[in-house]
Amino acid sequence: MFNKVWSESEGAWVALPDDQRHASYPDLEKGQRGPTPIPSWLPVGDGMIDTEFGMLKTGKEADVHLIERSEGTRSCLLAAKRYRTTEHRDFRRSAVYTAGRVERRSRDQRAIEKKTGYGRSVAAGQWAGAEWGMLRELWNAGAPVPYPVQIDGTEILMEYVADPDDPLAAAPRLHAVRADRRTAELLWEQVREAMHLLARMGYAHGDLSPYNMLVAGERLVVIDLPQVVDIVANPFGADLLQRDCVNVCTWFAARGVDADPDGLFGELLASAY
Repeated sequence: MFNKVWSESEGAWVALPDDQRHASYPDLEKGQRGPTPIPSWLPVGDGMIDTEFGMLKTGKEADVHLIERSEGTRSCLLAAKRYRTTEHRDFRRSAVYTAGRVERRSRDQRAIEKKTGYGRSVAAGQWAGAEWGMLRELWNAGAPVPYPVQIDGTEILMEYVADPDDPLAAAPRLHAVRADRRTAELLWEQVREAMHLLARMGYAHGDLSPYNMLVAGERLVVIDLPQVVDIVANPFGADLLQRDCVNVCTWFAARGVDADPDGLFGELLASAY
């Protein structure tokens, strides 16, 4: 009955449409579910249905889809990030980000290095797992990231960050925001706080730019976290942190904000060490 649902009107089990599925959340282990306390907007019962609404974004490593999770009269929108596992072009530059990470299964690592079909599948799972773990850790630390709902295989479901003026539209990325001086300074303070929080935890985003920060009204949300690096353990950590500083400071400085990449880099290194 996995692909069916009970219909009260028909008094029988009926097949779900192709764009619907039973939510796997109730069957997942604790570590595959989001941290507690669970947000009040998220249904978590046994009868939840997920409905596909289409693709939000496509990328080199993963695609993001919009889904609705419903249970009775309750529902919410979620972003489903799905890492691709077949015919993948490669997680290029991945060695830079994963340097210093411990690989436990040599067979898996050899397959990844040889870029076999199995290796590509393993790589997708590793990157999904890395982003899931980081989302949970950062959410618990109070970082401005989407709430992580669940991970199932290479799919992560997370909070859908909507445009406050149009709940069905995704919040724009920072690079697309026309910010006046006051708004730019407000967002700059949030970026600085987020980068300082990560640095105090020993991390750098590793690929931070105006393209992976969302702006929901005056709220800034950092996304795309699978490549987060340990500043100390990763030999490229300081270089990646410095690049993050240059990327964000360039955008804000162009809008009149006193954003100095060298000064920020020094502050973050001090926080990390």
